[in-house]
Amino acid sequence: MLRIGILGASGIAPAAVIRPAARRTDVRIVAVASRRPFAAADYAVTHNIERSYDDYHALLVDPNIDLIYNSLPPSEHAAWSIAALEAGKDVLCEKPFAMNAAQAKRMLESAQATGHRLIEAFHDRYHPLSLEIDAVVSSGRLGDIVSLRADFSVCNPFDPRGIRHVPSLGGGALMDLGCYPLHWVRSLMNEEPAVLSATASTNLLGADTSVQSELRFPSGTTAHVSASMEAGPNETSTLDIYGTRGNVHVDNLVFPSAGHSIIETVDGITQVSTVAGRTTYDHQLEAIVVALANYTPLPTEGTDSINNMVAIDAIYAAVGIDRSFI
Repeated sequence: MLRIGILGASGIAPAAVIRPAARRTDVRIVAVASRRPFAAADYAVTHNIERSYDDYHALLVDPNIDLIYNSLPPSEHAAWSIAALEAGKDVLCEKPFAMNAAQAKRMLESAQATGHRLIEAFHDRYHPLSLEIDAVVSSGRLGDIVSLRADFSVCNPFDPRGIRHVPSLGGGALMDLGCYPLHWVRSLMNEEPAVLSATASTNLLGADTSVQSELRFPSGTTAHVSASMEAGPNETSTLDIYGTRGNVHVDNLVFPSAGHSIIETVDGITQVSTVAGRTTYDHQLEAIVVALANYTPLPTEGTDSINNMVAIDAIYAAVGIDRSFI
């Protein structure tokens, strides 16, 4: 039985771990912690969680917890993930992994020093759709990959109190949304890109509300990666892969169980397909259960998390956004 404690009475936790755990017999959510008065207790009642704490440290030292799910704002990921690792827990940390690559490196060093697992919650990477895209590229039927276009955009009107709009909390379109398409292109190419150029628009607090970046991989493949909180009413998460023989358009990589499509055109012939699967979060939790039991590595841990932050840092540097507050 994998026993999970939730760090932060967050809005994402029900979809990310609470409901997926309820659909399994080998996982249980046993505790939640929040520093907001009464928040953890109310959250525990709402979600039928056994114990609640109004102190993060109390959750970390609970001997009846195996895995901490860190759902705090990105500004809190490094400190509390490291604290959880040092308390003897494995950690599933929400994306984006950290505020910058330097923090991500310290987090990985702590995981290596303690011998405990530190996994980044790129849930989409565990859905069969992601594996299918990998298979299409590795099959060679698209020919050499020339370029990629990846975008994740969700309308999120400005709210000065919302963490997604506050730079010091880890807000911004690139951190909240763009980390996904950046991860897609890096995973597909299995290479680390150089940033050729980047532009962004910002809100009154200095957080980026949209970002566009041009990347080049060592193999010569280029990628256009974008994200926006200024989008229209429809959420978009798309990936286009252009090869010398054909191309693929994938729609809804982030939440494919809500409906998605793969449109593949090779040598002038177009095929449309989908891939069966549960929610991305169900697949992620299953992968974690298996990996922890069998001591097998996962695709969203280790240096992958550092390298995604390296690319994020480079895009911000190319834009010219000052992040010296970190």
